[in-house]
Amino acid sequence: MKQPFDLREFQLGIKRRTFLGRAAYGLGGIALASLLETGLLGSLAQAEEEKRWRGIVNPPHFPIRAKRIIHLCMAGGPSHLETFDFKPQLKELDGKPFPESFTKGQQLAQLQNTVLKARGPFCEFKQWGQSGQEISTLFPHIGGIADDICIVRSMRTEQINHDPAHAFMNSGSIIKGRPSMGSWLLYGLGAEADDLPGFVVLNSAGRTGLQPVSARQWSSGFLPSKFQGVQFQSKGDPVHYVGNPEGVCQSTQRQVVEEIKRLNGVLAEDHLDPEIQTRVSQLELAFKMQTSVPELVDFKSEPKHILEMYGVKQPGDGSFASNCVLARRLAERGVRFIQLYHRAWDHHGDLENGMKWGAEDVDQASAALVTDLKQRGMLDDTLVLWGGEFGRTPMGQGTGRDHHILAFSIWMAGGGIKGGLTWGSTDELGYRVIEDGRQMHVHDLHATMLRLCGIDHKRLTYRYQGRDFRLTDVAGNVVEGVIA
Repeated sequence: MKQPFDLREFQLGIKRRTFLGRAAYGLGGIALASLLETGLLGSLAQAEEEKRWRGIVNPPHFPIRAKRIIHLCMAGGPSHLETFDFKPQLKELDGKPFPESFTKGQQLAQLQNTVLKARGPFCEFKQWGQSGQEISTLFPHIGGIADDICIVRSMRTEQINHDPAHAFMNSGSIIKGRPSMGSWLLYGLGAEADDLPGFVVLNSAGRTGLQPVSARQWSSGFLPSKFQGVQFQSKGDPVHYVGNPEGVCQSTQRQVVEEIKRLNGVLAEDHLDPEIQTRVSQLELAFKMQTSVPELVDFKSEPKHILEMYGVKQPGDGSFASNCVLARRLAERGVRFIQLYHRAWDHHGDLENGMKWGAEDVDQASAALVTDLKQRGMLDDTLVLWGGEFGRTPMGQGTGRDHHILAFSIWMAGGGIKGGLTWGSTDELGYRVIEDGRQMHVHDLHATMLRLCGIDHKRLTYRYQGRDFRLTDVAGNVVEGVIA
């Protein structure tokens, strides 16, 4: 029986001289092996490939419709009333008292105990495409792909403040230490790429509404840390220290990696600690990323018309447009879950400028991503999700809108989703989702996303502290009506 891990004993047992002595023998052994048998290191690489995590759901519970997910997260909560849910009656009520029958006894964020006045949408809506979906004229490019997207107007969440609402959207819980949906997906299906992380996060910012986003939103929680999201920098080198220090060549680096792997292997034989294997795999991944990452972010191979389609002014400038191109390149290279946060949507004031500027940031690139994936034959097995953590109130808050959890809108495209469909609806003032069997709670969204990825959300579990946990907790229903 293996003894429990004793950190103090480990620190006392591994001394500098011990490491140097073992390293000398190890490096010498590697060098001798490469001289005697050139195919040996290749065999080791093949063995590593065979040990690569293939996912706990193997074979999948259902046919896989979406091999990967790209989540375009509009951090701050864009107003559904100026995006995808037009309410002409609210426009007529603009500036007048908001009916108490809607709000009595309801949870409000910052409008509690204030005089509530209706705020109508300031922008126009029109019908787009053959499907005739109503979309704000602030988003003409997304309107141009109306027949490819499914607009869900009946989203509901449970958290009215930003950080817990982000946590709920990402992990199905507000409790810290729960795995994010990207981590759950990587745990369930494994990674397709072996030279890039399976879960990558990118961040960009607008001119206003800069809602902070914490790293816990892409945490692996109680799952092994190898399933955690890896944040790439949007400007400069996407990964710090991706290159070798001066004077360190690739072969020397390889030898060091192999020896550290050997030492960790010895440690793993003595101590039952899954994080040791994570260290081994992450060290190997970091070595491979020294080659894969520079090639990934080199946009020289991207045709000029593609960059113009996305609206990229300068590749790698940290913009949402540039991140969308990078997201497509990550998807092409087998990354399982890609999350793009654009922090520009917390409009408690100056709603008109904030919404216009936010739309200018994301409209063209969001539509271009869907179009680009489609023309490359990748949209059929890539699920694109666009939306924030909640909506905004149909009541005004000065020159803006407050947080709202009873109704908001998102859209999805590809990966088995019906295009040209508007799913669900809200009441005449956009305050509450209509109970007509077409409502979609965040847990339902997660269940549906997992189904499209071939996973039964009730069977993707992880035992922690004596309980089987899952992304959808003890709730969630697959919304079959949005699946093609």
